[in-house]
Amino acid sequence: MSDDSQADGPDDDPAAASTGSSATGTSPSPPTDADGDAVPSDVHKYERFKKMDGAQYDRVNDFLRDRTYVTAREWAIARLCVDFRTETGVEMTKIGENLPELVPFMTDTYSPQAVNQARASFEEKVQKAGATFLYGAMSGFFTAEELDEMMYEVTEVAKFLLEVEGVDLSVAEELDAEDRVSEVMREVRESSQTLRDDL
Repeated sequence: MSDDSQADGPDDDPAAASTGSSATGTSPSPPTDADGDAVPSDVHKYERFKKMDGAQYDRVNDFLRDRTYVTAREWAIARLCVDFRTETGVEMTKIGENLPELVPFMTDTYSPQAVNQARASFEEKVQKAGATFLYGAMSGFFTAEELDEMMYEVTEVAKFLLEVEGVDLSVAEELDAEDRVSEVMREVRESSQTLRDDL
């Protein structure tokens, strides 16, 4: 199965949850999905990706593919798998059945197997990207200044994705994260230089 082999469906907007009350003044009806089924309360209250209301899958996917190795499908599902993890595991069925309600740019439901495959694909790509970056940092191909510049650029992309997910980072938190990452990369480069000298 390729990254985007499970189609995300047509570009129609999933039906919004109905919360209107009747003319008799009764309490609001529970929110429902496009098929009229009740939406679980934690799904209805899920606040991630709200900044992307109205976004189309293809545009989100193109943005990610230009800057990362992952697809929009893998990114969204990996995030959901973290947020819907319980003591007994990840709620794959809930994620798949409610995907259009959870993520604005996803327009179709997924099977639990497809959810699991997307999460596994995300993890594999992160590991490969990490190994590639770390090798580049350790190999001596880049100067310390070049590594700092590279880390600044990749950190900006990562922060943007977090902000899209609804994470609000203060300026102090951003600067602290950048300082810690830069310090780690300096240690990696110095240790790698020592290792190369010993070989």
